[in-house]
Amino acid sequence: MLYFDGCPNHEALLPRLHEVLARAGVSTEIHLRPITDDATAQRERFLGSPTVRVNGHDVEPDAERRTDFGLKCRLYATLTGPSGQPQEELLQAAVRSAAGAHA
Repeated sequence: MLYFDGCPNHEALLPRLHEVLARAGVSTEIHLRPITDDATAQRERFLGSPTVRVNGHDVEPDAERRTDFGLKCRLYATLTGPSGQPQEELLQAAVRSAAGAHA
């Protein structure tokens, strides 16, 4: 998970990520990567905090086409409107896809 200090959403997301991994039967470490400046945000293609990547791929399917990198809180589209965290289904799909790739 990529994040920057000052955006509260990554802290709230961390327990959810652990739950998703546990339910999927995946035992892995979650790496926290702080993004500290705009140059790093640009280099890392950081779309905001929190950015969740599984095996290097963003959990949001259309993220690869985006170019709005920077130090900001990230908003995810959900059925109930914008949210500071990705929908559970995005996290589950990314974990399933990664688990299937390593099976």
